[in-house]
Amino acid sequence: MNKKQDLIFWAIVILIFAPFFLSENLFNFYLKFNQQHGLIAAFIKFAILATMGELIGLRIKKGYYYKKGFGVLPRMIVWGFLGITIKMAFIIFVSGTPVFLEYIGFNGASQIINQNFSIDKVLVAFSISAALNLIYAPIMMTFHKITDIHIVTNGGSLAGLFKPIKFKNILVDLNWDVQWNFVFKKTIPFFWIPMHTITFLLPADFQVLFAALLGIALGIILAVADYT
Repeated sequence: MNKKQDLIFWAIVILIFAPFFLSENLFNFYLKFNQQHGLIAAFIKFAILATMGELIGLRIKKGYYYKKGFGVLPRMIVWGFLGITIKMAFIIFVSGTPVFLEYIGFNGASQIINQNFSIDKVLVAFSISAALNLIYAPIMMTFHKITDIHIVTNGGSLAGLFKPIKFKNILVDLNWDVQWNFVFKKTIPFFWIPMHTITFLLPADFQVLFAALLGIALGIILAVADYT
């Protein structure tokens, strides 16, 4: 049964994404849509890809891709919203971090990030990634965990998603040992900062897409750690 689920799951994944690689017209449509409607594109990419990561994580932990109360649609909505905030954060930190680097003496940082590959560009990309992940990521990750708990508590229903979130109760009961010692102390410095350094070396049209693909990796990482 599990092998059948795997075949169905990956067949669906291939059917969704293969056309964009096989059709130049579809690929060009993606590029144009991403340029003209960046926030909408970020919503769609994270809603699909990051939720996919959670489904894979569930498969690793429990042996199946879906269970009652998991709340696939609510999770997609939350990830879509987070995708918009991630796109916003990318714009802010890609623009602001090089300006700060210039302020402290790294001349030309704003131009270097848009130039061809070089050691200086790696340093600027690393700085953007470090600033993003040390300032924005902990807030995003904590909010995501709060919404996860909220979705499960309300039975994974779409209506439950829009009920008031009990932030105080969830924050008090949150597993801060895992949140701090694993999510913050390990994934941020050893995974997210290096991987987002690669992200900011890519052309702008592919940065949010690559970040969304990393959402799949996040689901797998958290599953292996048995993060609940």
